Amino acid sequence: MNMTNLVWFRNDLRIFDNPALSKAMATGNCIAVYYITDEQWDNHGLSKLKRQLIMEHLRQLESSLSRLHVPFIIFDGQSFATSAEMLINTCIEWKVSDVFFNHEYGCNELKLTHTVEAGLTKHNINLHGFHEQCIIEPGSITNGQGECYKVFGAFKKKWHSLFAQQARPIFSKPKAQALVPSKSNIAPVKSDLTCLKNYQIAIPLKALWLFSEIEAHEHLSDFVETQVEQYHLERDIPSLDSTSQLSTLLALGVVTTRQCLQAVINSDQSSKSEALGAYSIETLNEGALCWVNELVWREFYRHILVSYPRISKGRAFKVETENLPWLVKSPSFDDWCNGLTGIPIIDAAMRQLNETGWMHNRLRMVVAMFLTKHLHIDWRLGERYFYSKLCDADLASNNGGWQWSASTGVDAAPYFRIFNPYRQAERFDPNGDYVRKYVKELASIEGKAIHKPSETLAKHLNYPTVIVDLKVAADSTKSYFKNLKRQ
Repeated sequence: MNMTNLVWFRNDLRIFDNPALSKAMATGNCIAVYYITDEQWDNHGLSKLKRQLIMEHLRQLESSLSRLHVPFIIFDGQSFATSAEMLINTCIEWKVSDVFFNHEYGCNELKLTHTVEAGLTKHNINLHGFHEQCIIEPGSITNGQGECYKVFGAFKKKWHSLFAQQARPIFSKPKAQALVPSKSNIAPVKSDLTCLKNYQIAIPLKALWLFSEIEAHEHLSDFVETQVEQYHLERDIPSLDSTSQLSTLLALGVVTTRQCLQAVINSDQSSKSEALGAYSIETLNEGALCWVNELVWREFYRHILVSYPRISKGRAFKVETENLPWLVKSPSFDDWCNGLTGIPIIDAAMRQLNETGWMHNRLRMVVAMFLTKHLHIDWRLGERYFYSKLCDADLASNNGGWQWSASTGVDAAPYFRIFNPYRQAERFDPNGDYVRKYVKELASIEGKAIHKPSETLAKHLNYPTVIVDLKVAADSTKSYFKNLKRQ
């Protein structure tokens, strides 16, 4: 009797550079499954927009796999526990010999993997996992004590030095397998498409964020060919379309970090090699290197997540900061969420998030510091709100960014950071173009005056007055952290 390989799709909705899919198809007859886990997503607070994008990409993946003659069954798995049981039963029913998947790193995701592994082992079914989310596997970049680096600068240096040794080639699109015979082991099960129909993405947002896998590759190529060279000069200016806009595609697993780096290498005129292993810092221009290091930040947060799993359970990386007097109930939180703080750059950023499901990275830091260091509101509330809205919601990056901003996480700075939102606005939105786009009440104010309208003008334009004294609030925050050190 012919045995069957099964590909368990999770956060890897693509056919290119997918080691689980490529390895499964290379070693036998292949089928694929995906489990929609709305109940689990509710518990995690996953944004509605990201769920909608997942469903759209599932439709695209189903079409791509059909051209490879790979049956793709989508189930309503509800929770992780339910989906684990369903996966094990599916493997038994379809006489699956080997399961192939790509690893996820959140604590609940790791628990799911262990549950599936234990269940499959009981039935002598082999499980093959691949660490495709990082170019260098979590746990393999360590300091002299064998621990994960807690400082990004040291991690980055080690990452660059190890890259050439650990680079693997990118997996190309698999060749189509022979049509599954009608008398196969696979029961005539149809995908549960009712869940897909429950999520219809709005047309304006579809235009912003929905790329097919092929379109994603074209978008990546266009970015590295036309924009990456100026990335270090323009990346912090929110009014410009100067970032890669790839975070959503990376969060969905439609493209990989490895593909991003390969595209940079291929486009760099100083390096004629297309081999990942030929990469070195010296081959990249300043803009390209700056962007690559943003990808390294992404990997850094994943390595931290694996080494310190408590951070995925609502715990601070710096345990002592759990004693800070964070506010968990404050009317100011609603003002912050709704973009009604009276500080234009903060309000513009929050309104962009609420309207589009995305926010410029510089402004993510600005609004996070404002919430934690001026309003003294618990960073976990901000982290959850971002996760509930972002189309690029990603546990490791979202948590890492929030804890960095709140000074509860990894931070190499020799000083204590508190961004002044007015100075940030004047520096990165000097003419107010970004604020003017999202804070319509202030659109008539010309130039940089838009960043700090007078109380009288604000009232006249029906714009809220400032909800906090920045200096007083910042001084209080400094005091809180100083007292923490004395304890």
